[in-house]
Amino acid sequence: MPRVIFYTATTLNGFLADDQDSLEWLFAAPGGEGGDDDFQRFLSGIGVLVQGSSTYRWVLEHEDLVAHPEKWPSYYGSRPTWVFTSKEQPVVPGVDIRFASGQVRDVWPQIRDAAGERDVWVVGGGDLAGQFADAGLLDEIRVSVAPATLSSGKPLLPRDLGPDRLELTSVRQAGAFAELTYAVTGVAV
Repeated sequence: MPRVIFYTATTLNGFLADDQDSLEWLFAAPGGEGGDDDFQRFLSGIGVLVQGSSTYRWVLEHEDLVAHPEKWPSYYGSRPTWVFTSKEQPVVPGVDIRFASGQVRDVWPQIRDAAGERDVWVVGGGDLAGQFADAGLLDEIRVSVAPATLSSGKPLLPRDLGPDRLELTSVRQAGAFAELTYAVTGVAV
């Protein structure tokens, strides 16, 4: 059974993106552009990506992926990607992108089957990761805390998850970032 992992970066004060859904703050941080060997090891264990529509749109626009679909495999490989959305979205030509709406629990059997023995990466955003947590499907939160703050923006995880549901399992320094890994247990009550 695949694990569901919310692997993301956040500002020191807990924002994933600014008020316009931009991640520019992340790419301005030292080492914020990725390429880390640990990330490549993480990605090698991933069978499916899941993301919300704001994350998907930002990546499409920032990387101009509709015009340059050849970039997608260099970032994510050929893994299927589910995008949870309530609106029609642009499609990256030649990429296995599947659009879904509604409850994550309803789509979970398809995601699980596509992942096989590999894990599911919730790329973003925080509300989507929260929906997986609400359904009791989120197994791990791996968050890299960046040396940056924003005055406002999209919160890391807009849910109440107390210490009864989160267990710190790992802490490490990755360049200018602090990476925290938490096991998630139980279902929201």
